[in-house]
Amino acid sequence: MAETSRDLILRRIRESLRQPAPQPARPDFTAPLHPRPTSADDLAVAFAQSFVRVGGAFYYCESVEHFYDQLFTYKKEKNLEHLYVWEPELKKLLHEGNIVFQGDEADFRTQADAGLTSCEALVARTGSVLVAAATASGRRLSIYPDQHLVVARTSQVVADIGGALKLMQQKYGADKLPSMISLTTGPSRTADIEKTLVLGAHGPRSIVLFLLDDAPAATA
Repeated sequence: MAETSRDLILRRIRESLRQPAPQPARPDFTAPLHPRPTSADDLAVAFAQSFVRVGGAFYYCESVEHFYDQLFTYKKEKNLEHLYVWEPELKKLLHEGNIVFQGDEADFRTQADAGLTSCEALVARTGSVLVAAATASGRRLSIYPDQHLVVARTSQVVADIGGALKLMQQKYGADKLPSMISLTTGPSRTADIEKTLVLGAHGPRSIVLFLLDDAPAATA
């Protein structure tokens, strides 16, 4: 009597049960969950891709002079009349480049088109910018203006959030971290109301990053 399809299936099941099922290889729990770039250049590229993917505007600056050109052009294109800058080092940087900015808090609440700040770290995997309240920008300059502009260096790019927190601990010490640490991933957005995406609901409508290459020049 010929075997039916059901008989064939049952026979294959019985045969497979006579042999122990192959066991999967033991996972390496020490290996990183996500593959990490192998060089500083790879990290910068990975960050740029992630940052743009989450809605950021990215500008790579080969030199300080290139940064001045990029920022001047951006201000002109976006018609930014009131760019607020409160950190002394950034004030000095923009002053040397003849970039017009607002260095105090005059009319900040009514005229803050944009704020320019530094950052603590850049996270390549998520495209996030880590800022803290320890600088003169405080808590407000990265949150209140409609546009958040950031100046960062390639040396600040790390693979993941763990790497960013390690930089913070190395800089401030584990017991003296700033009172506010914020991880910003793209512009402020929400879809809580009728599932309609709204930008700028809880913070800046746009985030712009100028990445200044501070890697040492290659020598022959």
